[in-house]
Amino acid sequence: MGLVSGKKALILGIANERSLAYVIAQRLASEGAAMVVTYQGEAVESRVRNLASELQAAAVEPCDVTRDGDIDAVVDATGRALGGLDLVVHAVAFADKEALVGRYCDVTRPSFLKALEIGAYSFTALARSAARLMQSSGGSMLTLTYFGAEKVVPHYNVMGVTKAALEASVRYIAADLGPDAIRVNAISAGPIKTLSAKGVRDFNSMLSLAGERSPLRRNITGRDVADAALFLLSDLGAGVTGEVLHVDAGYNIMGM
Repeated sequence: MGLVSGKKALILGIANERSLAYVIAQRLASEGAAMVVTYQGEAVESRVRNLASELQAAAVEPCDVTRDGDIDAVVDATGRALGGLDLVVHAVAFADKEALVGRYCDVTRPSFLKALEIGAYSFTALARSAARLMQSSGGSMLTLTYFGAEKVVPHYNVMGVTKAALEASVRYIAADLGPDAIRVNAISAGPIKTLSAKGVRDFNSMLSLAGERSPLRRNITGRDVADAALFLLSDLGAGVTGEVLHVDAGYNIMGM
């Protein structure tokens, strides 16, 4: 028996095979979870469908997280396809390219609101909707964040502010849903080469610095994140909620 055998999962945020959402989904599938995955836009649909086939996903559903109706629809579709919902993985974020260069304080109002809506509010809306299907038996929700929520990381800019809002949301949602035995956590992953990472200027320098200065003297892998996600989503993490777990080879503990 796997650690999540019989569990029903909804995965948001797969874009390609390097996506942390995909690596987490692979790990959950290897431990017995059934799942539904989502995509946003025709540009990635065929790619996500191919990956979903490898995961033996029960369904592949479109979802624009800026629309509450889409979120409710994909949650309901998951319930129908799987016969319930136990686990949610949220790996969704976006920022305009121009908001990731220069000074943070020069971010425009539209860019700020778009980043916050997609990267932070979407998790709140998803949690509210998913909780409808979890209240009878509890469940576990997970989102992904980054150290730029805690400290200033050059060029991370509005994404750092977005992730800070996301981490605060994790704590508030955990308090809201705890009485229903629903756990809510986040993983703060170290820098790792994903599609979204390409949008951050000087990312390779960030990657090199983290590898050189972390206590473990290495960069993290997708498997590192997936194993931590499995812990938090499975019954092994039954006593953990409202937490932001750093999976960054220890980089966050270092000073100069």
